[in-house]
This record gives sequence, C-alpha cells and structure tokens, in this order.
Amino acid sequence: MSKRIAFIINPISGTSDKKDLPGLISEVFAEGWETTVENTQYAGHGKELAQRFAEEGYDVVVACGGDGTMNEVASSLVHTNTAFAIVPFGSGNGFARHLGYSMHPKEALEQIRDGEERSVDSGLANGKRFFCTCGTGFDAHVSHTFSKEGKRGFLTYLKVILREYKTYEPQEYQLDSASFSTVKKRAFLVTFANAAQWGNKAYIAPHASVCDGVMDICVLGRFPIYAAPGLALRLFMGTFDKSRHVTALRTNEVTLLRDKEGEFHIDGDPLMMGKEIKVEIEPLSLKVRVKH
Repeated sequence: MSKRIAFIINPISGTSDKKDLPGLISEVFAEGWETTVENTQYAGHGKELAQRFAEEGYDVVVACGGDGTMNEVASSLVHTNTAFAIVPFGSGNGFARHLGYSMHPKEALEQIRDGEERSVDSGLANGKRFFCTCGTGFDAHVSHTFSKEGKRGFLTYLKVILREYKTYEPQEYQLDSASFSTVKKRAFLVTFANAAQWGNKAYIAPHASVCDGVMDICVLGRFPIYAAPGLALRLFMGTFDKSRHVTALRTNEVTLLRDKEGEFHIDGDPLMMGKEIKVEIEPLSLKVRVKH
C-alpha cells in the first residue's frame, strides 16, 4: 500500500527559486508514494494545510521553505501520527540542519523517501510552539530588524547584526526554575535552545539535543567590544558555552522575568511578548522522518 505524503511549499521564502521542486518531487517519489503538493497563499496558511493533512491521515507532511514555514507546519503535527520533514529553503535552517537534512533539495527529498521516523522534543514559550530556538535580547532584536529588510539571505542577516550591534544595550533579566538557583543578570541575549544552532552552523547551544526532554539556556552577559570577534568565532567552532561571558543552564521548564514587555523571537520569527514568559519542553512530541 502506498504511503501518502504532502508537500507544503512557501513560494516566497528564502532566496532560492522553487520552480523545479514539483518535478523533483515527482521524480524522487515516483514509486510507492502518493504525493500532494500545495503552495501557501498567506501567512498561517502552512499551519492550516498541515492540520488538514494530519486530519486526513497523511503519513508525512513536508515543509518546503524557511524557518517560519517549518514552524507553521510542524506546529500542526505535534501530538499527531503524521511525521514531519523539511526541504530547507530558508536563511538559517537551524532545525533542519540539526536533524541532518541536506541543504540540496533533491538530496533532502531522498533523505525523506529513504528515512525512518523518530520522535523529537518541541517547546512552548507562553503557549507558542518552537522547535529550534526562541529568546530575547540581541537575537530577537535582529530578528525584528531583519524582518523589515527588503532582501533576505545570510549576507543581509550579517549586515543587520553588524549594524545593530553598535547601539544595542543589554537588559536586566531574571530566570526562575526548579532546576537551578535564581539567575539575575544584565544580559546581551537569553536564548532557549531545543536544537543546537540558530542556523548557518552558528552553535548557540552546542550540546543541545532534541531528544533529551530539556532545553539548553544560553545567557550572554555584558562583554567588552574587544571580546566580540572571539565570541563570534566560538559560535562557529561549537565552543560558545565555554566563554567566560556565557552562563549555560539546562532545565525542562523556566520562567523569564524582565522589566517591560518587548521583542522576542520564535524560531527566528519576531513577535512581542510580555514581562513574564514561561518556557517549557514537551518531550518527544513531534514525529520526524529523515535519514542521516
């Protein structure tokens, strides 16, 4: 009996053309699969399509787009029997990279076709689902600023980082959890990581696992400007947590307190959140299909 697989394509995400993707899908899934391909038409459409496919009993639903598309589709598949997969087309692709998906569409499709299913963790920040990272501080500020840029892609993201770094001021935060003593710190950023990287192989939480039932928290405190190049290098070397400017924590549930509501991000997508943010991990709540 053929397996049913649905592909949800965001035609405007990322910087790569997706016009050849339907043909690749037909080629790779020519035997043993019943395929359906849908393009998203508006923000939130991916979530609606994924929910419908899950209700119709599809075996696999694939997000073809960036981190926003990934989040929309995966959010509708949590706690269902439908497996999630990714053909990455975004600027960062942190969750896709962590799970081992190729950045080349045909190879990613072949990984999905030949893959096996396993369950991974997902997270919630005040009820909003995340799969890779969420957080506040400089990375959230960059996400908000990047979303207003005319161009996408890594170079634009890097330009925003370098420009905004010059004027960004650290904020006061408090972290409360049963797993560790209260942390109060003036911090440049606070990241809650289910997966290890923001994307583009920038490892904000090098030891994070999507199968351990906990999140890795990275608190980057105030640091002198001369330390910035070394911190950037550590991000890509997988040693960021070893810096003396970084406090690394682990827990399954934490509450973040700050002086005022402000910028936050969920899997790189910007939004505003309040003074109190509860972040928690739901173990093994999403089925994924991939072959390493």
